[in-house]
Order: sequence, then structure tokens, then C-alpha cells
Amino acid sequence: MNLEQILTILLNTFRNIKAEKIFPFILAVGIIISSIIIAKGTSMLLKKYLRDKFDIDRLGILLKGSYYGIIALAVILSLPILGIDTSGFLVAGGITGIVIGFASQNIVGNLVSGLFIMAERPIRIGSQVEIDQITGFVEDIGMMSTILRNFDGLYVRIPNEKVFTNNIINRGINVARIVERTIGIRYSDDTSKAIDIIYGVIEDHPYILKKPNSDVYVDEIKDGSVNIMMRVWTPSELWYTTKRELLLVVKNALEREGIQVSIPHRVIKYINDKPSNKDSN
Repeated sequence: MNLEQILTILLNTFRNIKAEKIFPFILAVGIIISSIIIAKGTSMLLKKYLRDKFDIDRLGILLKGSYYGIIALAVILSLPILGIDTSGFLVAGGITGIVIGFASQNIVGNLVSGLFIMAERPIRIGSQVEIDQITGFVEDIGMMSTILRNFDGLYVRIPNEKVFTNNIINRGINVARIVERTIGIRYSDDTSKAIDIIYGVIEDHPYILKKPNSDVYVDEIKDGSVNIMMRVWTPSELWYTTKRELLLVVKNALEREGIQVSIPHRVIKYINDKPSNKDSN
């Protein structure tokens, strides 16, 4: 088939199309073309305002979803203009939607929650968090679930709906975090001197911040010891290291000055309840 034959067929086809059918066709095509332009503009705006709030991969999914969603909506609106009855599609789609809705309401909930989490960003990859009594580091934030790595090295998958609706404790979002440690000394030791020694350790420690101020005070007087509380601030990424080593450093500094860390002790007395020979007589 040569070019002349193709043109002849096209001309005959256009001659057979009635005028009242041409305008709805042009209108439907115009709606679809306009929807493509609108979808493109919407994608550009979303990319501009959300690029700092979403990862590149997840932002790409959102942009594609909005782009093709707008075009699909335009196609559906164009079908009645072309004389295509969509009632059958609507009934079938309605029934299918109800069935799918009941079957996948948790899936949809997790998906929507994932989008809100990505937009609000209460947690980030690498953050140390506690979600639904599960503590660990965020390894991944997906569309359906969030992955945590707990302190045992185990990976825990939490559905996004549970993440979004539960309280989230984010221990790494602030630049500084407090460390609290208690050390007990003997009653016979000089409490004021012990506090001065602890302040000296804090002053020399490389991971303890000058601001906010540290605090050292007598917290409790127990049966076998005077308990001194240390409250210091350290960078969040060094919190565990500081907490782990601070007590040992303070203990060694106190013992060098003759102040002993108290060890709980208990005195047990044995009473002989056996009656003596005199009592039996």
C-alpha cells in the first residue's frame, strides 16, 4: 500500500464522519491534551515544594502517581462526551471497589500513612527511635512499612499505619541528649569533696557539653550509701559512649582521692531459739 492509497482511505473516513460527531471528538481530545498539560504543571510544582521532604525514589513515585492520575481522570470524563456509556463501568467499578476496599483497607491505610510519614518526617533513616515499645535505629521508611534494627541486631518491620498512629520517641532528633548516672559513697566520706571531684571529671571529659550546664547533687540517702546524681549533656551521637564510660571514670577519680564507692551490705544475726537447761527445769 503506497502513500496515495493511505491518503485516499483517510479522506474517505473523514467524509463519512458526521459533523455532530467531530466536535465531541475534538472536545474530548482537547480535554485529554489539557489534562496532560495540567498533569505536567502539577508534577513540576510538587517536585519544587516536596523535593526537600522526600527521598528521590519516593518523590518519583508520587510524581508519577499524580501525573497519570490526572490523565486517567480526564479520560474517564471524556468517555461520556464521545457517547460511551460509563454506567456499566461505574457499577462494575463500584462493586469491585467495595470488595477491594474491604480486602485491602489495611493496605490502603499503610500506604496513606506512609505518605504522611514521608511528608511530615517525624523520623529519618538512622534515627534512634521508640515506636510501640520497640526501640532501635531506623533502617528504611517504605511506602507500606518502616524497618527498625533493634539493639540485638534484629530487623523489625512495623506497618506504617501503626507508626503514624502511635507515639514516637525520637532520641536522635536533637543535637544534645542528657546522661543521668548515680554513684553511691560511704557515710564516712566527705560528700562536698566527692561532688567537687565529680565536677572536675565533668570539666575534663571531652564528650560532655559546657552548655546546657551539668548538675551534680545528693539525690538519695539510702541505708548503706549517700547517692550522688550526675546529670550532664552530650552530643546525641556520643550519648551511649558517654553513658557507658562516665561511671567508671568517676569511680576511679573518687578512689584516687580516698573516697570509696559504697557496696550494699547486710548484717545477719543468728538467734538461738533453743531453750537452755535451766529454763527446762
